[in-house]
Amino acid sequence: MAKAEFYVSADVEADGPVPGPFSMSSFGLAVAGVRDGGGFRAVDPAERTFYAELKPIADAFDPEAMAVSGLDRDKLVREGRDPAEAMNGAAAWLAAVAEELSATPVFVAYPLGYDWMWMYWYFMRFADAGSPFGHSRCMDLKTLYAAKADVPLRDATKRSMPSHLLSTRPHTHNALDDAIEQGELFQNLMGWGG
Repeated sequence: MAKAEFYVSADVEADGPVPGPFSMSSFGLAVAGVRDGGGFRAVDPAERTFYAELKPIADAFDPEAMAVSGLDRDKLVREGRDPAEAMNGAAAWLAAVAEELSATPVFVAYPLGYDWMWMYWYFMRFADAGSPFGHSRCMDLKTLYAAKADVPLRDATKRSMPSHLLSTRPHTHNALDDAIEQGELFQNLMGWGG
């Protein structure tokens, strides 16, 4: 029997388009479900969470990107968590959840490309053991919706989704709030026949 998986809804806020020349400002992780021998089971995404605001790693930043999250860059410079401490903390939290659930973590995001790029790069650069998700244990909710709805990827937008699939929680651009909100979207998509 295959090992169970647990699905971690992830959201990132950053101060520019790519990691390295720019910095991840914050990230939120929320466990949204488990798949085991009995199939998929949704769990309250607000129950098991991790959130961090990070010190910038680069001097360059895009003021418009910073404005999206509402975070204060000067405050992050002073009070943000060291990236190595934050990424090792997230890895330890994921390991504890994995042990509790006897399951392997899978990264879930909408769209996957942006959030995965930042989190994978930061885990590989700063976490002692690298990425807890390996190099490919990830799921794109945009693609999942496009496949189930039988629409082109360009039409797989939240605006085009049936309202019953969307979360009732607000999208605040706080990384943890948005990870929890996205966790509900994931649960709804997993249960939707298309």
